[in-house]
Amino acid sequence: MQQILSIKNLSKQYGKVKALDNVSFNVPKGCVYGILGPNGSGKTTTLGIILDILKANTGSFSWFETNPDNYKRKIGSLLETPNFYHYLSAVNNLKITQAISKRGNEDDIHEVLNIVNLAHRKNSKFSTYSLGMKQRLAIAAALLGNPDVLVLDEPTNGLDPVGIAEIRELIKKLAAQGKTIIMASHLLDEVEKVCTHVAILKKGNLLVNGNVNEVFAHEDIVELNAADKQALLNVLNNLSGYTKLVEEQHAVQLFYPQGTAELDTINKYCFDNGVTLNLLTYKKKSLEAKFFELTNNN
Repeated sequence: MQQILSIKNLSKQYGKVKALDNVSFNVPKGCVYGILGPNGSGKTTTLGIILDILKANTGSFSWFETNPDNYKRKIGSLLETPNFYHYLSAVNNLKITQAISKRGNEDDIHEVLNIVNLAHRKNSKFSTYSLGMKQRLAIAAALLGNPDVLVLDEPTNGLDPVGIAEIRELIKKLAAQGKTIIMASHLLDEVEKVCTHVAILKKGNLLVNGNVNEVFAHEDIVELNAADKQALLNVLNNLSGYTKLVEEQHAVQLFYPQGTAELDTINKYCFDNGVTLNLLTYKKKSLEAKFFELTNNN
């Protein structure tokens, strides 16, 4: 698979503080790559380095495999709350952004406003926009010149649930159009809903990275119950294959190595031993639970 970005052994120090410590990962073309971690984990530092805003102490990175000429024109970014003029319209603000960045042309302005669903408010002053609309206008500015890659730092930070949903749908739409999106976030639920790949950082260290489904699917969790819960527990004591049993208030959870849980086999075993199940289902471990499990144990 073609790599859009390759990061090799990046380290960055601020005095005695290690913001990044020997971090390496690759971003495949066409993915939505989430850089995830608590505050102070090194997410923004990573984005700053790959956008040439910060310099790493050691290590390297390359875009589009060989850093071709004008590669920066293929990358749109949103690192901070945009510095738009409150008394100007969306169109006029984007004209200024375009003049400074020298990306795209006037036709692009109307195109990006359509993409972020702000065409109907293109002549409204920026001061009249909601926070979600302001963030969408910032993404519109990043889309000028039709870049192949978008780099977004905390794109839903500070937004209400409606604004978060709007940005989430916009990211999905842009990804469906073939753009590669790299986003830093601490909002785990949002990463789970939009990202295909993830890198988890803690205190500058890379804990894990890869496909979201692979990173967060180390175990199969089966949830089951019966009218006579004690009888169920007695039967399960002699069932082989699972690694852990957890008794919850309204159910029992069995943990299996990934890909080994077979619901039909469990159901038949219980039935053959006199227990009829009234609940039997896979329960996916949430990204949040796995994230905290990883960061708390390292």
